[in-house]
Amino acid sequence: MKVSPLEKAAEATPQKLGRSIRGLSDRAIAWIFVTPTILLLLAINIFPLIWTIRLSFTNYRANRPNADIKFIGLRNYERILTDSDIWQTMQATAHFLFWTLLLQVVIGFALAWLINRKFKGTGLWTTIIVLPMMLSPAVVGNFWTFLYQPQIGLFNYLISFLTTIDPSSFTMIGEVSLAPWAIVIVDTWMWTPFVMLICLAGLRSIPDYIYEAAECDRASSWRQFWTITIPMVLPFLMLAVLFRGIENFKMFDLVVLLTGGGPGSTTELTSINLKREAFEKWRTGYASAYAVILFVTIFGLASIYVKALNKVKDR
Repeated sequence: MKVSPLEKAAEATPQKLGRSIRGLSDRAIAWIFVTPTILLLLAINIFPLIWTIRLSFTNYRANRPNADIKFIGLRNYERILTDSDIWQTMQATAHFLFWTLLLQVVIGFALAWLINRKFKGTGLWTTIIVLPMMLSPAVVGNFWTFLYQPQIGLFNYLISFLTTIDPSSFTMIGEVSLAPWAIVIVDTWMWTPFVMLICLAGLRSIPDYIYEAAECDRASSWRQFWTITIPMVLPFLMLAVLFRGIENFKMFDLVVLLTGGGPGSTTELTSINLKREAFEKWRTGYASAYAVILFVTIFGLASIYVKALNKVKDR
């Protein structure tokens, strides 16, 4: 039976391709597969960043695209760094970051330590604890807004049992002094399970023979906790802080749904303030400079933190 030239070419093609691939080094093959992804990331991330930096030196306004764009140098950066309202939002963001990270690390580690003891029903309780982080911020925001309602909210009635406050005349997200704590509570409730899972992975990575050796040396449980558990889980704790710190620095949707940045500007974080400048006031050049400052701040702090994390891991 004769084989057509087309069939011969079809049969030869895979063989030639196999020989050509076998002739390449592992590094060359890796670059063949990785290059399209790198180009895509460059197009999605690097180009917008360069464009944002360019706009930050201009007076460009997105609602006036046909207006003359003037180069104004560092004027936008000077205005941002001397604006008291910007520093107020930075202060609100720092308050939010500090307390959410502190509470999530402490509660998350405590929950991980309890679950690591492997009592009866550990799997069920782990699933229940992890449920909040599986919900979308939109669901969580609306759910807690309902709980904070002064007339029918469960949270206010719990407050009334502990104090003499009338729940119908009190709303936590409407009080200037309590609104920041309202978003701290919600974020802690939602993301503490994430920290717990990272800490649990750290606890279960500690070999049992280390504790057995410590018991042979008659080390107390308290001493084992501070000399074995904490040092070996510390890199995992620091990793959790890094992840949650970056996420909370750009927190937006949850706060918008709960307070909208109010009352006044008490809970107006930098991300919300940036959105107002860019899409409500339409000061695009100013907002671009604002975004660049935030990017440099996050990148610088994260770089310093990663170096500290690497030093802890290398001990």
